[in-house]
Parts: sequence; C-alpha cells; structure tokens
Amino acid sequence: MVSLAAKKIHEFMAVKVYFDKKFLCVVLADGREVKVPLEFYPRLTHATPAQRNNYQLIGRGTGIHWPDVDEDLSVEGIVLGIPSRF
Repeated sequence: MVSLAAKKIHEFMAVKVYFDKKFLCVVLADGREVKVPLEFYPRLTHATPAQRNNYQLIGRGTGIHWPDVDEDLSVEGIVLGIPSRF
C-alpha cells in the first residue's frame, strides 16, 4: 500500500508558454494559467523576446527548456513560485 505522502497527487503539465510585460505565463493542461514575475528568472529577464519565445516543453510538459539562454524550469516549481537559482 502506497501512502499519500509517497504518492504524487497531481503532476503539473504545461501546454503553452508566453510572456506578458513583466510575467512568465504558463498555461497548464488542466486549463489553469499561472503568472509568475519574470524577475524570479534572471536568465529570462535578460533574454531578448526572441530568445524567450524559443522554448521547448520537455518531459511531457513537466518542464520548459530555453536553449538560447540555457534555462530549464520545472512546471511544478513555477506553480509553487520557486525562483531560479541563477
């Protein structure tokens, strides 16, 4: 028997990423949308709009990779508001 503490109840998966002025916006597979201050992610803050828009959803949408700025973020970390350790 697996306890609830050991079992992940929800896996956050992104389907779309965009930027809105000073926010990183992530649309989740369940329809929710999360906005996090861009300043949480210095590499993205300093990236050009073209670099920000060049992203790849990885791990079936559980992560996001920006190859131009070598940034990888977990969608769960974004939802929880965990800033990047630049």
